[in-house]
Amino acid sequence: MMVFGMILFGVPESTSVPFEFKTRIFYLILMSTLVIPMLTIFGLRLSGTVKSLHMHTTKDRIIPFSVTSIYFLLTTYFMHRISELDPIIWETMALISGVVVILTIVTIFWKMSAHMTGVGGLVALVLVLGFRFSNFQSLYPLLLSIFLSGGVASSRLFLNAHKPLEVYVGFIFGFLSCYFGFQWIWS
Repeated sequence: MMVFGMILFGVPESTSVPFEFKTRIFYLILMSTLVIPMLTIFGLRLSGTVKSLHMHTTKDRIIPFSVTSIYFLLTTYFMHRISELDPIIWETMALISGVVVILTIVTIFWKMSAHMTGVGGLVALVLVLGFRFSNFQSLYPLLLSIFLSGGVASSRLFLNAHKPLEVYVGFIFGFLSCYFGFQWIWS
């Protein structure tokens, strides 16, 4: 959500979406990629399909990650179908969906940190926006996103949710895939 908040509101010139529609698009993305997947995962937990919301093992993560991937792909598909929508919005959604799908596939074999993948992508976005839009003052957003990355990494390690390698690889994967993806989107 921070990625779309940054694109729609932090750097308004990064997209041609009229201001009066930005809030609607943001809430649509919020509902389809956060609220509905969370409610679905809570429902899976209540039904006993998912043992724990903490998803300690790779086996616990497969169904929730797969469901989330489907929601992201459907959101991308529907955004692509709206011809009036700035392509940057659906291309960004496609990039994030691709990262989520790859993360889901990796999860079958290994427990890479999804949280760190997300903040790695956020750091990449801030850098790309700083390079591409001269009026975007990226210093403070970059410092904030790096600080956030450190906080998320520390909490994942403190909670024993991940091993250090899972945290590092998650961040690097999110950063590199989003850095090159966002460079392509705004090229």
